Amino acid sequence: MIQLSTVNPGLYQDALAFARRQLRGLIERHPDFYPMYTKEGRWKHGGEAWTHWCDGFLPGMFWILTAREPEGTPEHEFWKDQAIRYSRPLEPRQMDRNVHDLGFIFMSTYYRWWQMTGEDALRQVVIQAGRTMSLRFKEKGEYLRSFVADESLFIDIMMNVGIIFHAALETADSRLRDVAMRHSLTTRRVLVRGDGSAAHEGIFDLETGEFLRQTTHQGFRGDSCWSRGLAWSLYGFGTCYGYTRDPRFLETAMACADFYIAHTPADGVAPWDFDASPESRQLLDTSAAAITASGLFQLARHCPGEVKGRFYAQTAHHILNTLCRDHLGQGDPAWEGILKGGVYHLHKGLGVNESVMWGEYFFLEALERALE
Repeated sequence: MIQLSTVNPGLYQDALAFARRQLRGLIERHPDFYPMYTKEGRWKHGGEAWTHWCDGFLPGMFWILTAREPEGTPEHEFWKDQAIRYSRPLEPRQMDRNVHDLGFIFMSTYYRWWQMTGEDALRQVVIQAGRTMSLRFKEKGEYLRSFVADESLFIDIMMNVGIIFHAALETADSRLRDVAMRHSLTTRRVLVRGDGSAAHEGIFDLETGEFLRQTTHQGFRGDSCWSRGLAWSLYGFGTCYGYTRDPRFLETAMACADFYIAHTPADGVAPWDFDASPESRQLLDTSAAAITASGLFQLARHCPGEVKGRFYAQTAHHILNTLCRDHLGQGDPAWEGILKGGVYHLHKGLGVNESVMWGEYFFLEALERALE
């Protein structure tokens, strides 16, 4: 069970300053490179990617830093220039039908860019990405298929379905909203369990649409609770509630949050899988903790009743305090990332106990929300 601690703005500011230094170093060492995970602390290597889903996170961090600097200052202009430089090459991917991750790619970049400038051309890119994402929908089964296969549904897609809700809201397209609603309700039914834990993947019968079983690519077992998948679920259903105000989504987000809190060690950083063997449970995943912290800040704003919302916000601060205090790359001059101890794909041996780009992004987003 997580113990609560006090808010520490100075610690957060120090972490942001470290993040700025690490990101400047990345730009200088590897200009125009979009990393995914470090290898022995280094971003540039020949390791496998598995799928092409992380390119929005680096420019997304540049947009976060841009927004934190007063407009017109050299720092603001520097980060804005970098954000545009790294976002613009992603624009053709608004038509990308090979990944289920268009929310990751465009809500962290073009959405933030549009929010800052109000330019309609940027708004249209986000809308098109949402429309493209909706084309993954399978009528039989009522879900958005994963990049792996037609019969596959990933919990990760809950982090991306928000871009369809957004496109529906911007265009008043009821078909888009229906796709997003049905996918979210299917995921709630087949991947989120009664205790608030979550499965990574669901498999369907393509002929009938019948749900067949829970399984995994990245978790310990098909019936286990992979901590990053739980974090995706917590955050994703909270986002869906923000778009729909459907109480079922808030209930699900809160159930996932309560499972995380009840089953995570006192410092707030979860093992890579909650059901892993005793030996492998020693491996933590700081990226799951960073996603959860940011998701809890979001959830705190949605909660009915001041007490529960305050509890989620205090828990998010506690997780963030731990990450800032115990898991940054400070003190290791050879480490190029910001947040140590992330896990990409344990079974493939990719990015294990390393910095991972989504961990970096959601860590900065959590800091952004903590300092609002």
